[in-house]
Amino acid sequence: MRRTALLLLLLALPAQADDLHGHIELLAKGGKAPARGSDVRQTVIYFEPASPRPVKPPEKPFEMVTRRKAFEPRQLVIPRGSRVRFPNEDPILHNVFSVSAPNQFDLGLYKGAPGKEKRFDKAGLVRVYCNVHHDMVSYILVLDTPFHTTPEANGEFTLLGLPRGPGKLVVWHEQADPWTMDVELPQKGPLAVGLQIVRPLVPSHLDKTGKSYFRSRGDRYENR
Repeated sequence: MRRTALLLLLLALPAQADDLHGHIELLAKGGKAPARGSDVRQTVIYFEPASPRPVKPPEKPFEMVTRRKAFEPRQLVIPRGSRVRFPNEDPILHNVFSVSAPNQFDLGLYKGAPGKEKRFDKAGLVRVYCNVHHDMVSYILVLDTPFHTTPEANGEFTLLGLPRGPGKLVVWHEQADPWTMDVELPQKGPLAVGLQIVRPLVPSHLDKTGKSYFRSRGDRYENR
């Protein structure tokens, strides 16, 4: 009887978990000097355990709002299967789209609330643009893991409650190439990660038809 009670108690206890600490530094191209004009707080750090855990998307949709010709937030991290609503609070029309396979979409021209929605059923990076305004850029990271965070302004970060054992750590910033590392938890000490900034804040991209936003001086996409 006592053995049965002990076994039930052990089964009820949470699996051993660990925290992972580290520091992110954004570096200029070449990796020798700090980058200027880039925000380390826009970095996303996430951990993918070797034995994945199912992540249930919330019933309520996330939101990415168009406001003053910009997407807010600039980046959004969501679990796979989540819905995202895109309200347009500007008095002008916008066209939210992405050509990032397999999550590509086109919401068409519209304005007002509550906005249009898109469900993201595949994991991956989704680059979001406006077909009217070239400078409108945002990113959605669709993840299959609940373990993610962003650093403080000084670059320090902590991932809490990670399952012990092997897994992969990914560090992503929109202006850098992704940094990945196989890790075994518990980790002996904090990690130091340097990301080289290799892309501008507004990356070169085409409109949804594959054409330039600026076809000629007399035929530019401006305010509508």
